[in-house]
Order: sequence, then structure tokens, then C-alpha cells
Amino acid sequence: EVQLQAFGGGLVQAGGSLRLSCAASGLTLHNRRITWFRRAPGKEREGVSCIVSSSGATYYRDTVKGRFTISKDNASNTVYLQMNSLKPEDTAVYYCAADRLQWVRRCLVDPRLYDYWGQGTQVTVSS
Repeated sequence: EVQLQAFGGGLVQAGGSLRLSCAASGLTLHNRRITWFRRAPGKEREGVSCIVSSSGATYYRDTVKGRFTISKDNASNTVYLQMNSLKPEDTAVYYCAADRLQWVRRCLVDPRLYDYWGQGTQVTVSS
């Protein structure tokens, strides 16, 4: 059974940091497109960051560039999202998702491409 487990959310003050983890079982992340999505209160789901380790491609939403960093550890089959300089507008439920396709080359953040989703982890940033 394919499972993605998201961890690391919490309550932090503006300017603080969190590191989210997405641990996978039942599939190998190395040959998948992995994206962190988020859903903020009153807003649509949006792609935050993507990584395709097979090609080295990455993507960051403009509003998080310079603050967030996505990385991957093949040995542990885990993807991370390091979030620094957090802002109240980063408050959302964060989800990791894996594309159903294998060996893709580009980072795309259309949620319709993704079949496998983690349970989500709440990030709350206070002002």
C-alpha cells in the first residue's frame, strides 16, 4: 500500500522556522515528481515547492522563494521542506503529494497530476 506521511507542522511566531518531512512507503520517491501543496483558510490549494530528483528540477512558488528549500534523501525515501522566515500568510495545511507518473523530467504543480497524497500537517504562524 502506498502511503505518504507528513510531519513537522506546528505553531510558530512570525520569523520562525519549521522543517516538514514527507516519508513514503510503497513507492520510491527517487523516480517520482514530489510536490508540497498547501491550503490556507479561505484560499484554493496551491503548489508550494516541487522536486524531481531524477532530473534535478525544482520549483518554488514566488512567495516562498528565498525562504523555503526543498530537498530529498533517497536513502530514507523522504522529502523535506525547510521553511524559514515564516509569515502569517504561510499559515495553511501542508500536503505532500507524488505524481502517478514515473521518470518525469519537469516540475509541475497541477494537483490533477498527483495520485498519492499525505494526510497533511498544520502550519500556523502567529504575528
